[in-house]
Amino acid sequence: MDIIENLKNLLTQGQDNALIHYSLGNEYLREKDFVEAIKHLSRAVELDPDYSAAWKLYGKVLAGNNQINDAIKAYEKGISVAEKKGDIQAAKEMKVFLKRLKKQ
Repeated sequence: MDIIENLKNLLTQGQDNALIHYSLGNEYLREKDFVEAIKHLSRAVELDPDYSAAWKLYGKVLAGNNQINDAIKAYEKGISVAEKKGDIQAAKEMKVFLKRLKKQ
């Protein structure tokens, strides 16, 4: 069984948490399935709004799906979350990605 199926099985068993949705989003991104990645990453940040890595990946998949305005909002929220948590590296990376999006 592949990773996605294993993770989906955990969801069906009632383990609906941010880490599983983040992991699913990451796996779908690897397969370039942006729609499924977005679905799971939006759920990850809904379940844990302080999950800065999920915000970063969420912005990335939104941008990859040409949802530029949504990606900008996700990065802005992610930067705010990361800075509050002291997650300096994640905030720095999201600022770079945000700057690139705003130049388009």
